[in-house]
This record gives sequence, C-alpha cells and structure tokens, in this order.
Amino acid sequence: MASQMCWLPRLGADSERILYLRRSPDKPWQPYTSCPEYSVPDYKIDGGSKGWATYQKLQKAGWQLISTAQAQRTNLAIR
Repeated sequence: MASQMCWLPRLGADSERILYLRRSPDKPWQPYTSCPEYSVPDYKIDGGSKGWATYQKLQKAGWQLISTAQAQRTNLAIR
C-alpha cells in the first residue's frame, strides 16, 4: 500500500489543520515536521496551509491523500 497523508488538527488546537504523514497503514500518523526525510520548507505566505509544499512534493511522488474523517477513524494513535 502507498504511503499516506492527510490534514488533521494540530494537537492541542481546535481549528488549524496541518499535514500528517505515515509510511504505511499500520504506522501512526506523524506531523510532517517530524519527518525531515520527506518534508520541505513551507511557503512564506501569510495564512498559508502548514505542509502545503510537502503535500505537493509527496503527491508527485505517489503518496495517497486520505480524508480527515477516514484518518480519524483509524485506531492508531496520532503522534
């Protein structure tokens, strides 16, 4: 199965969503900032999505985007 990414609320925040990654469905979600081997610097745009540049890179590399609802249904803890 392909590596996966999704947009989830930042831990401790109610509204801001950032990109989370996992290499396989049996692994926990991690914020993109915890994955330096995959992440790239964010664009310097006020109000821009955290992780958008990384999302674009990984999408081109074949990573699968799954919905927030689907990611939240998984029973693996989010780091």
